Amino acid sequence: MSDETPKATVLAVDDEPDLAELYRVYLDPAYDVRVATGGEEAVELMDESVDVVLLDRRMPDMSGHEVLSVIREADYDARVAMLTAVEPDIDIVDMPFDDYKTKPVTKEGLLTLVKVLLHRAEFDEQSQEFFALASKKAALEAAGTTGNDEYEELIEQMELVRDRVDDTLDHLSARDAFVEVPGSVP
Repeated sequence: MSDETPKATVLAVDDEPDLAELYRVYLDPAYDVRVATGGEEAVELMDESVDVVLLDRRMPDMSGHEVLSVIREADYDARVAMLTAVEPDIDIVDMPFDDYKTKPVTKEGLLTLVKVLLHRAEFDEQSQEFFALASKKAALEAAGTTGNDEYEELIEQMELVRDRVDDTLDHLSARDAFVEVPGSVP
């Protein structure tokens, strides 16, 4: 059919080829899936059409953190989830990803993760920033890494972003209450 919407594109990056292929098998029916088995290959496969990147953190040729930096510096508009065996620590606070999941991940978990990231992409930048901070908070809490200054700063960042989102919504609601709808009856 000509009116079908195109499938979202997912780039799955893992230096374990069998695991990367398993992600393809899980995701392929619903998404256009690209697989990279290293950081350099991931950078080569990355372009504007990629909607979601599932990124392993620890790879031999180029780390997931380095790939993430390249993606963000190139200003790609993809949602990025770190999907890794590395337990989260304070170093994730400054990493510009959208979600963080530790392996192993189930088929249902992977499909849900991609669906959530695609849904978040529909939101404005401030809301996306809030979701990313909330994901970092949840990852740190799951790892039991909460009693430090970085965690407290993360909480403060979340509050600031939440306040900005709330202010924006309040402003839009107040403004829209007084906008005349074209063609409406006076």
